[in-house]
Amino acid sequence: MITRILSLWILLAWCVAPALADEARVAVAANFSSPAEMLVEQFELLQPHEIELVFGSSARFYAQVQNGAPFDAFLSADLEKPQLLAEEGLAAADSLRAYAIGRLVLWTAEPSLEIGSESLTANAGGKIALANPRLAPYGLAAREAIDNLGLDDQLADSLIMGENISQAYQFVATGNAPLGFVALSQVGRNGVIEQGSGWLVPAELHSPIRQYAVLLTEENAAASAFLEFLRGPEARRIIYSFGYTMDAAEP
Repeated sequence: MITRILSLWILLAWCVAPALADEARVAVAANFSSPAEMLVEQFELLQPHEIELVFGSSARFYAQVQNGAPFDAFLSADLEKPQLLAEEGLAAADSLRAYAIGRLVLWTAEPSLEIGSESLTANAGGKIALANPRLAPYGLAAREAIDNLGLDDQLADSLIMGENISQAYQFVATGNAPLGFVALSQVGRNGVIEQGSGWLVPAELHSPIRQYAVLLTEENAAASAFLEFLRGPEARRIIYSFGYTMDAAEP
């Protein structure tokens, strides 16, 4: 009798567990691609849910969600776009949470070079890559840094723009631009630049790159669980390891 009851419980658990699992499609700002992949790997070890990640520029995702793109959550590189979606009734306002503050790096793929603000003007006519400031918060931060260094006019003909921070990184990594503004998470771990050479742009040269997440489909259990996971200690450990901070990021 006991064996029969146990067998029924096992069968019931086997049938119910998949029903409790859910799948979510999450739009993620390009700068956060590596941390997001590691976070999902850890999340799926702990949860029955599955997460599909899609990477791109925050502005493109904002427009796509407005046009009905099937995303369940949005990890933006700023506050503005998820906040606008909430105001437009396209996102759950009470789910809006900061998940990271990013750092900007002036970077070259060449190793063992001394890179600093002076590198921008010592570039001998070479191109300087950055993400499009109209589409990507990291591009806006790069533009602010250039302006605050008083180099806007001097560098006007040197700048080449990618749609997002991943394209800016590719310009430099492939040699199409000797220098570029990228996210620290793309070239370093634990706050240290591990690829090429770079200069961690002082935070006072640009507005803080505060990154926010928001739920787009409230009834999706996987998306809700993933955003909740981002606030936990294991997720924060992973996020910190890519050079992000969380201090003063909460709304």
